[in-house]
Amino acid sequence: MINQMTINGVKAIISYDPDIELFRGEFVGLNGGADFYAATIEGLRHEGEISLKVFMDACQEDGVEPFKAFSGKFNVRIPPRLHADIVSAAAAQGKSLNQWICEVLSHEVNAT
Repeated sequence: MINQMTINGVKAIISYDPDIELFRGEFVGLNGGADFYAATIEGLRHEGEISLKVFMDACQEDGVEPFKAFSGKFNVRIPPRLHADIVSAAAAQGKSLNQWICEVLSHEVNAT
């Protein structure tokens, strides 16, 4: 299970820091760092809202796009045998390699 929280439409990854005994949230997909800490989930959501607002306000003030742009392309290095198995699995379903991988990744992301 991925520990994530969505705050005002923006996803954050949540972890626990035992050294300071606080939950830590870190927004993903932003053009800069925006993290937040709290002892409870309710507090974490509240602190996340504040952190995100401060980040968005700073971006607006500086004229900076707050979100990273994604091209929709990325390279993945996998073992040759796995590559062959994936090609076979896609072909067995009558799909292109790209289509099959998109469906598998989409399923995994939505299952969490």
